[in-house]
Amino acid sequence: MNPGQYTTEDIERVELVVGMEVHVELATASKMFSRAPNPACAGSGGMDEPEPNSLVDPVVLALPGALPVMNRAAVEMSMRVGLALGCRIAAQSRWDRKSYFYPDLPKAYQISQYDRPLCEGGVVEVPAVDARGVFDLSGERTRVRVLRAHLEEDAGKLLHELPGGGGGGKLDGSIVDLNRAGTPLLEIVTEPDFRSAAECVAFARLLRLTCRFLGVTEGVMQRGHMRFEPNINCRLVLRDGREVATPIVEIKNLNSFRALGETIEYELREQPGRWVEDGRELGAGTKTTRGWDAGRGVTVVQREKEDAHDYRYFPDPDLPEVCVDEAWCERVRAGVPELPLARMDRYAAEAGVNGAEAAALVEDRETAQLYDAIVEALVGMGRARADVARAAANLLLQQGFKLANERGVAVGALGFSAAQAAGIVGLRLDGDIAAAAVEVLLVECCEDSAAVPREVAAGLGLLVVRDAAQLEAWCDEVIAAQPEVADQVRRGKVQAVGRLIGQVMARSGGTADAKEAREMLLRKLAGA
Repeated sequence: MNPGQYTTEDIERVELVVGMEVHVELATASKMFSRAPNPACAGSGGMDEPEPNSLVDPVVLALPGALPVMNRAAVEMSMRVGLALGCRIAAQSRWDRKSYFYPDLPKAYQISQYDRPLCEGGVVEVPAVDARGVFDLSGERTRVRVLRAHLEEDAGKLLHELPGGGGGGKLDGSIVDLNRAGTPLLEIVTEPDFRSAAECVAFARLLRLTCRFLGVTEGVMQRGHMRFEPNINCRLVLRDGREVATPIVEIKNLNSFRALGETIEYELREQPGRWVEDGRELGAGTKTTRGWDAGRGVTVVQREKEDAHDYRYFPDPDLPEVCVDEAWCERVRAGVPELPLARMDRYAAEAGVNGAEAAALVEDRETAQLYDAIVEALVGMGRARADVARAAANLLLQQGFKLANERGVAVGALGFSAAQAAGIVGLRLDGDIAAAAVEVLLVECCEDSAAVPREVAAGLGLLVVRDAAQLEAWCDEVIAAQPEVADQVRRGKVQAVGRLIGQVMARSGGTADAKEAREMLLRKLAGA
């Protein structure tokens, strides 16, 4: 097409087409091909950044004679992810050298996998999200094909200011930090099956949940444990019936869901206009890479994208093939738990939680397991699952997460047991404690793993008073003390009874049953 031949008014319809590349830093103790410590290892999420170039060894530095040795744990972590994504695990995969020169790559090549990756051909069902980006578990799902998931080593990074808290000052040039170099990196590549930014963000959220649940990554976005690289182009339908595909733009190294969504929306707006101006269409040599300038809300050109032959791939002569027999694959498969999406669907069905609540319960594997254990303990007490699931979920979502946030730990690390939590839920379901007593008992159980909730409630005077005469006396006192509020209830403003209930609970020291107090107050005021 000649530039100027068309205008934006000639474009009748624009269809977004996106494929995703996601890089996941695996949480092994050591790096992919060396014994150097891995900065992305499990438990490092809250650590201070190590000194630059402190996590290196002769292999990372590419010193003469240093040879790579494959990290088996990284291979098994990658297999777990591949199985979770529905991929085939290759019986034989190969390491290749991907050659290019860059300051953060001392060898001048990256060890990766090219034509024989570890995992291939998966499918993922991605739930819809609402306007807030929250999973809508009842909505239509997007079927995303996974082309491959291959294992490689990460590169280092360039620093543009001196290291140190708050920034150590700007540099005239750049310095290289090789701490990240050699970190095991799983690259997950999808087919171009996405048609909206929301679908891409939903996939990214689900993938992070899945990888964290599998225990293969800490998933700390700010530390680059997961980086998203959408490949974006558009199909344009013109008034004259012609269809045009714009060149693919790959956006590099996005480490937040917000940046991912905003970047795709920006390219959707801009690509039709670029095509009108330059006439470039999808084809060999037209792909470019861009970066995201969050401050200006625009993408900026980085370079023309290389094709595969530019990297001069060839098998790495220093590493053997990865041979996975059926027995090894089955051992890894046995360690793959019920996955987050399946759990969220189950939690929605049995406990009636919404997408946000279900996602919170599976954000941490220990929390999800704790919820299941609480429900099973209650069922073991002879209670129906349908009667207890919501109450168990509420205990974790409300009091559990509140305490976890205050203490800076995961819910599963608070210290209370599933049996203790089930005891508290049982007391509440039976009306033996008021709602306010739940958190008090949970705190006591966090401090003492041997505490029995009913005994603790009795010792603290938290058991609900079942004395009808005493409850009636408290109600009479409150009605007499609050005549104006009582008159509002008599005139039909029923919600005003909440103020009277609060006074009854205060007089009882929290030991009255709020439901019974409400019924008695309304009965008395209706008959007045």
